[in-house]
Amino acid sequence: MAGSLNKVQLIGRLGADPEIKQMVNGKSVARLSIATSQSWKDKSSGERKEKTEWHRIVIFNEGLVNVVQQYLKKGANVYVEGQLSTRKWKDEASGQDKYSTEIVLQGYNSSLTMLDSRNNSNNSNLVSENKSSLPNDNLNQDNSDLDDEIPF
Repeated sequence: MAGSLNKVQLIGRLGADPEIKQMVNGKSVARLSIATSQSWKDKSSGERKEKTEWHRIVIFNEGLVNVVQQYLKKGANVYVEGQLSTRKWKDEASGQDKYSTEIVLQGYNSSLTMLDSRNNSNNSNLVSENKSSLPNDNLNQDNSDLDDEIPF
């Protein structure tokens, strides 16, 4: 095989407030549940149908965890970019192997974009692993000071 690629890109809404936990090494991890939906018109009935998929997101970067904790709440619209990862563990009660597939945001190939700003304007705020830019009040300033004589 010449190469491989493991990249996931999602735009969706948080189904619950983020869950922040401390790991054994003292660092924080954030867990999100993001819903993505697709809709279509049923050919036989003409009804509008919708299917929602739920995705588990795990964020290990300390800077992103802080941003998630501070700014994201249930219902927030976000774009995430990360890698698909499947964990395996043994259930202590039943002794059976359990699996969980998650989108992991870790390293330089991951990013999180908040698509809702604090004032619900159309600005988006990008936060990525290699460059953290926190939401800025200047992004939400009123556009009334723009020149009205723009020729287009």
